[in-house]
Amino acid sequence: MGRFGDRGVGDIYAIPSHNFRHTLRRRDRNRLAADPPSDSMDDTDCRVAAVRAVGPDTVAIDIETPADFSARPGQFVKLTFEVDGETEPRFYTISSPEVTETFEITVGIDPDGTVGPLLGDLTAGDTVTVAGPFGSDYYEDESRAVVLAGGPGVGPAVGIAERALAEGNDAAIVYRDDDPVHEERLATLDDAGAVVRLLDADEDLTDATAAALEDGGQLFVYGFADFIDAATAAVEDAGWTTDDAKIENFG
Repeated sequence: MGRFGDRGVGDIYAIPSHNFRHTLRRRDRNRLAADPPSDSMDDTDCRVAAVRAVGPDTVAIDIETPADFSARPGQFVKLTFEVDGETEPRFYTISSPEVTETFEITVGIDPDGTVGPLLGDLTAGDTVTVAGPFGSDYYEDESRAVVLAGGPGVGPAVGIAERALAEGNDAAIVYRDDDPVHEERLATLDDAGAVVRLLDADEDLTDATAAALEDGGQLFVYGFADFIDAATAAVEDAGWTTDDAKIENFG
């Protein structure tokens, strides 16, 4: 079982001596949304079911699932807003393990941003315009999911891990952030047997990544470009490859 909240991994793990070359796949969300899968939902008005704080300047928004909408944790949706007569699309990764009745997105609120104030003011009963799902780097019933998450990448990380455990599979999360969110869900995952490592934003990823990958599994990486670079280096330093990794670059 992982040591939840252990900021700094003190244990030393054996690292394979072999090295790999890798091909890093970085998904452009705008391009993926412009060429959606055939079963992707067009812009649809959906009701907000609940909004709750899950960390500093961060909320989880539950949206009622429209008819014929199907998605998996790790896929993302597009929300479209009208601001001063301009259309403002934003992409958010699904952070719930299921989408049966509602689905969840986790959103950082920037009060000075274009869309941030609108998101911050949402309450149950409001309506948002949603399209999707999009993306090809999501959970597909793998027997073991290893998720490296930076910042907002924790959203898909908790959704994937919860889905994996619910299906009787295994999960590991390495999450790096100075201001962690979804701490209650991470603690619950840790208690349920998932490997969970929390790291400060400037903490090296290599030891925690090596430990998470020790038993193999499907590798997922979610975060901004600088985290993707750091995670890729950590995977290689640990003696593994990102050839088959599912990687989502948030920009």
